[in-house]
Amino acid sequence: MSNAVMERTPAGEHKQRHTRNLAEWSRRPQLPDTHYVDTRVYTDPIIFREEIEKIFNRVWLPVCHESELPNPYDYRTASVAGFKPIVVVRGPDNKIRTFLNICPHRGNIIVRSPAGTLTKAEPSGNPKHMTCMFHGWQWDAFGRCAEIPREEQGYQGRVCKADVGLREIRTEVAHGGFVWVNLDDNCEPLADYIAGAFDFMSQELDTEPLEIFHYQKSVIRTNYKLWHETSREFYHDYMHYHNRATGMLQKGYFDRKYTVFPNGHAATGLTTIVYEAYEGNKDRVLTFPGMPKNGWKQVNIFPACTYSLRASCLRVSIMTPISERETLIEIRGLGLKRDTPQEREERIIDHDTIWGPFGRNLHEDLLAVQNQSIAMREGSGSKYLIMAREENSTIHDEIGLRSYFAEWTRRMGRMASDPTRLLED
Repeated sequence: MSNAVMERTPAGEHKQRHTRNLAEWSRRPQLPDTHYVDTRVYTDPIIFREEIEKIFNRVWLPVCHESELPNPYDYRTASVAGFKPIVVVRGPDNKIRTFLNICPHRGNIIVRSPAGTLTKAEPSGNPKHMTCMFHGWQWDAFGRCAEIPREEQGYQGRVCKADVGLREIRTEVAHGGFVWVNLDDNCEPLADYIAGAFDFMSQELDTEPLEIFHYQKSVIRTNYKLWHETSREFYHDYMHYHNRATGMLQKGYFDRKYTVFPNGHAATGLTTIVYEAYEGNKDRVLTFPGMPKNGWKQVNIFPACTYSLRASCLRVSIMTPISERETLIEIRGLGLKRDTPQEREERIIDHDTIWGPFGRNLHEDLLAVQNQSIAMREGSGSKYLIMAREENSTIHDEIGLRSYFAEWTRRMGRMASDPTRLLED
């Protein structure tokens, strides 16, 4: 509905005015609550801390791929839900477990390298153990305390190894071999949380083992939700020249459907990309099991993960919020484990052409979300974001954004359109 008003000119004529004064600019959009959000959900530090507690501490989050720790005693460290350090370890029984990477003695980080193997001894510890450099306490790959230097002399039985095991975190490996964790000991199984969102991609992901071939991470000055939204709406394909040429201008683009799932997940169905439509591009030769040539499927997992399977490569983006203004973005590229060297090289070229550090799809999104963050700074005058496009759940429908904020509202107990309003209000 237009907010245009009639004003009288000095000559006495009535003329429609299309700009707005402060009061008009600050007025809530005349839309349902579900079709716009208040920009404070991206900028308020109190809301950010509440998101960590009510969302990130309670949902399943992917943290790495099983191929990053292929052998017993291999490990991978990361941070989840803000700054919670974790270490993912493949045990001697080949099972992958996750532990809080904090020493229960004096609170030090235990495993300090981003990745490696426990088979090598630390300067103050034994091989096949995780050793805290501070006082030499050690744990095995099951998280059990194995060594407290001078235990009896210092504690006389008041503290013993059985009391100081590591904090184990719920862990499952699924959906293409990704390692998922949940900080809530009483959480639902991963399958219940995913609620079928991967079903339309399961043949491609789970027929045979995948393997990571690309990893990059960046800290971006933006709220995590803004980055995630670049994968939840395709209306901004107008910004991506490559996507316009190979997708939006091609037959069938506007027929692509969105499907929303419980718990805030959303998927965009299969489409075919015409790569040759971009000058210098060539047709993709490789694909995944069950995936048609040049096909593209995508699924967004609440609150901050996207699987994008595009022709010959799978890209998985994971966003870890650092603050309301900063986000760690990790991007992994994957192919089939059985790839020949020539096939792997082809997949890497295909991946980096689109999603690599100098690819044709990344920079525009980065520029957009950082500009949004600048525009939403405190005192800037930013008020509301509109998410009101309805096109029968097809590609430019903003149902993916609305389903996200419906789940956000449910978990936060406050309206995204007015975060001062609690649900019981």
